[in-house]
Parts: sequence; structure tokens; C-alpha cells
Amino acid sequence: MKKELKIYLASPRGFCAGVKRAIDIVEKSISKFGSPVYVRHEIVHNKQVVEELKQKGAIFVDELSDIKDGKRPVIFSAHGVPKSVPEEAKLKNLSFVDATCPLVSKVHRESEQLNKNGFEILLIGHKNHPEVVGTMGQLPKDSIKLIETKKDAEALNVNDFKKPLAYITQTTLSVDDTAEIINCLKRKFPKIKGPVKEDICYATTNRQLAVKKIASKCDMFFVVGSRNSSNSVRLVEVAKKAGCKNSQLMHSEKEIPLKDIDKSDTIGISSGASAPEKLVQTLLNNIKKDRKVSIEEVVVAEEKVVFKLPKELN
Repeated sequence: MKKELKIYLASPRGFCAGVKRAIDIVEKSISKFGSPVYVRHEIVHNKQVVEELKQKGAIFVDELSDIKDGKRPVIFSAHGVPKSVPEEAKLKNLSFVDATCPLVSKVHRESEQLNKNGFEILLIGHKNHPEVVGTMGQLPKDSIKLIETKKDAEALNVNDFKKPLAYITQTTLSVDDTAEIINCLKRKFPKIKGPVKEDICYATTNRQLAVKKIASKCDMFFVVGSRNSSNSVRLVEVAKKAGCKNSQLMHSEKEIPLKDIDKSDTIGISSGASAPEKLVQTLLNNIKKDRKVSIEEVVVAEEKVVFKLPKELN
């Protein structure tokens, strides 16, 4: 007889509106312009998504200089690109479609506006993440200072800033860790200006809330997602902080730890904003082979956000 296992399934999980739009842009570009179409960087941080798009006719490149056929269109990833990239594309006469998530574009516009209004800008984010590279690349070099941790914020010297100060953030950070950094900045710089509306995106926030709600009830917690997906890695950290020490990222190379699952009575499952739902269902089906499973879906929000496609594809 199979032993019973309770699974809490976090909702929302998986694809957000920005990821859906980016994947749609690649697929519609292939059907409109034929294949191949080039994509600069991974369109979203998920290996399965990238592999499927390759099979449909997308060629992924690191830089525009890697494009072999200048007559084919190129798509910029959902994470956004520095200003220098579309400028280079225009110089090379490449036709391009920008799949930057509209919520990332909002942060780009904020940074430009703040810069224009004479502010010095602090960006809370992770060094070398494509979104951070893109945001810092909206402005001249040294116009934005990167803050990665609370320690970085504490190390700032009040006298180093001659102009008014403002902060913006990467959209896929941990809500709680970012709040700690912001509180530290506000203590040091009481007049610092923040965004009118949170920069951390609704999907990141909702997925973290759902994980927080169930992690403390679980012996193990799994987040389905890629290792280079910032929001997926943050979900694992959130689950650990919320009370499930044995929380892990289920990425494409990781074997399902069935022995550990066998010792558990309750597990939680969520997935990052760039992970397809079928990967969650595959994990569930594998667990069901050995255990009698009852699933409770824990819903913290209904997501109805849809982003329009760029006009080139309408």
C-alpha cells in the first residue's frame, strides 16, 4: 500500500505576463518572418523554453556580432537591454523586436526621468544579472550605483552624494530582503526618493506570498525553475526563511530526491515565473508513482494581467 503524502501547491506559480509575452513574441516572429529569427540572450531564463524555441526556428546569440545573416530579425530578451544594443542594431541595419517586459521598461523610464531631474540613483539588484545590466545601460556610465545587500547600503557615505538621491530596484528580488535594504537607505538618507509604485513586479510578489503561506507546513519544498532565474532562486530563499529549511531548486539537471520525499509527510511545490507548468506536472507525476498523493492548491491571488504585443507583430 502506498504511503500518503500531502502536497501544497502554491498559486500563482509559473509563467507571468511578461514571460508569456516574450515567448509569444518569438513564436509570432517566426510565423510572421519565417525561420530563423535571432534572439539575443535567453529570451527567458528557462532551458526547456529555450530548447523548444530553438526547435521552432530561433537561434540564440550572446551578442549582435554573432548574427550570421543580417537580413533576419533579432529579438531582445524579456530582461531588457542597455541602450547601446538597439543603437548597434540600427547601425547594422538589423530589424529588431524588443521583448523587454513592460514592468522592466517602467524601471528604465524611471531611471531616465530621475537622471533628467538631477538625481543620483541607487539601483538595488544583483550584479551581472541581465536586467541590472540593461537598467544600468539606460544612462551614461557611473550615473547609477549598484547596491546588492544591506551591508552595501550601510557602507554608503552620506557625504559622497552631492545631488538629491533616489533608488530603483530590479523587478525579481526578494520582497523582504529589499524592504530591509530600503529601510536602511531611508534611515541614512531620510529624503531619498523611491518609485511611486513598487518596482518589484506583481508576479514576483504573488509567488513569494504563496510560498510564505505554505512553507512552514512542509517537510520539503520544491521550486521548479532554472539556476540562472533570479525569481526562482529567490523563491527557494523565501521558503527557507518562512520555515522550511529543506527547500531546493528543481532545475533541469537535478534528479528528484525520491528517498527524501519518501521520508516526508508534507511537501510544498511552486515554480519560478519562467518555468512552464508542464515541468510542475512532471514532478507531481513522478512523486505519484511511489506515494498516495492528496493535493491542496493554496491561492493567494488571481492574476489577470496581459501585456500587449509590440506593434510590429500585430
